[in-house]
Amino acid sequence: MFIPMNEQLNPWFDATVQQLNDPQNQRVWSVIVSLFGDLAQEKGARISGGALTRIITPMGIKPEAIRVALHRLRKDGWIESARAGRASIHYLTEYGRNQSAAVTPRIYGRSAAAPGDWHVLIAEDGSGQTTLDDVLLLPNYVSVNRTTALGHGPIPHTLDDLMAAEVSSIAVPSWLKARLFPLQLCKACKELQQDLEQITPPPSRLSPAQTGTLRTLIVHRWRRVVLRHPDLPAGFHPADWAGETCRALVFGLLDQLPLPELAALDAPID
Repeated sequence: MFIPMNEQLNPWFDATVQQLNDPQNQRVWSVIVSLFGDLAQEKGARISGGALTRIITPMGIKPEAIRVALHRLRKDGWIESARAGRASIHYLTEYGRNQSAAVTPRIYGRSAAAPGDWHVLIAEDGSGQTTLDDVLLLPNYVSVNRTTALGHGPIPHTLDDLMAAEVSSIAVPSWLKARLFPLQLCKACKELQQDLEQITPPPSRLSPAQTGTLRTLIVHRWRRVVLRHPDLPAGFHPADWAGETCRALVFGLLDQLPLPELAALDAPID
């Protein structure tokens, strides 16, 4: 008996969405940030309200929740909305694009960092603490304890109240690994690995909106892992860290789900 294409696709698509979904920790505004960061980060990129609904509702998110999340993102300066005839369109503000661009290298990096030029900064207990706290806001620094930070790259020349020393080799103790990669993060990463390993190769034909749904779920889950720890080489990872296995699985699947054209996202499923 002939089965229409959309009915052939739905079982795989539905099962994969269920596998990737994380309804217990689902913040709709954050899902939308992941969606725009992946599908429509460039200046001038716009997504219609209908396309957002098509992409997000298969995750079990209701249209009313999408509207509330869009309102919050507009209020926070992330997104602008406009009318195009009877339809609504949404796009990242300059602030939203800048925020997305700042984390894009971390999210889409296909290998962990491998810096070799390390230095240590030490603050006097009390007076130098504010300077050290400011330094730790930079992406290439890691807190070791309340008065010590480890960084890579050139030593800044504006830190006169901190002791700075270049180091040629580093031994990373287990207590520091556990601090940098806490138990809950390791658990979330392992769960993502297990979910990704259950997914079979995509069928040869998915609608653009279905592809958008799956890419958003993958990027959102991965983003919530990779942005919660410093970008550090393997010598800093705990023995049970699954991050690099996850990274390979994430990009192996994303490569099979190429970015859809934005204009095609409103197309119905054949």
